[in-house]
Amino acid sequence: MPELPEVETVVRGLRPKLEGRVLAEVEQRCASLRFPLPADFAGRLRGRRVLSIGRRAKYILAHLDGGEVLLCHLGMSGRMVLTNGRDRPLERHDHVVFTTETGDQIRFNDARRFGVMDLVEEGRLWQHRLLRDLGPEPLGNAFNGPALAAALDGRRTPIKAALLDQKVVAGLGNIYACEALYFAGLSPRRSAHTVRGGRAERLVAAIRDVLNRAIAAGGSSLRDYVQADGELGYFQHHWAVYGHAGEACPDCDCDPAESGGIRRLVQSNRSTFYCPRRQR
Repeated sequence: MPELPEVETVVRGLRPKLEGRVLAEVEQRCASLRFPLPADFAGRLRGRRVLSIGRRAKYILAHLDGGEVLLCHLGMSGRMVLTNGRDRPLERHDHVVFTTETGDQIRFNDARRFGVMDLVEEGRLWQHRLLRDLGPEPLGNAFNGPALAAALDGRRTPIKAALLDQKVVAGLGNIYACEALYFAGLSPRRSAHTVRGGRAERLVAAIRDVLNRAIAAGGSSLRDYVQADGELGYFQHHWAVYGHAGEACPDCDCDPAESGGIRRLVQSNRSTFYCPRRQR
């Protein structure tokens, strides 16, 4: 599933093509994604001007004239692909096609149809069931050591599982939780309630650093993820531990043949990668 850096990359790719533009045509090619699309979805969007595009956690938010917001989630395999409409024929899984007055097209392609699209009144946006319980943005000022420690207080679950709880921190996913824990020197098995004080400060700094570097690199390519212009992200070439089971840890001098190198374990049905020597 695309994580925060991938979604942020898509948002940045969409802005030059959509902000200030009118949706001259909207083609709805399916009745539902993860949930049914709103009634008269294409008709309500047609002719609307996109005022701005932003992000909350892993959700793309396109603010429209008339006081509504188009809320989008890429799901497991969703992609926003830019084209001028003549570059390529429509594909089977191009479920929603937006065409601006300049002829640019944005196609939402989702093979698994696990994405989400909804239209929300601007004044009720933050009460939407998908947004109202989200925690702080990891790159925002509200996310700091004391705030993270408070959110983890009393939690006896492993810290890795706690970080994936969107009420603790919004938008953080499996890959970047693994990477952040590695750079913070914290074991993914550590009980969440013990992450406070200096540990919480180190973890917040690591989360920010990993996410910022991933955004700068254009996101990560896992299976179906592509940037809005079709270019694959490439942050996976910089992963320290994720996907590197059995290999040498970047910051250790041990011999993987003797130590076993980076370890993999399954937590909450997800793969976790970590260095048992570095992370405690």
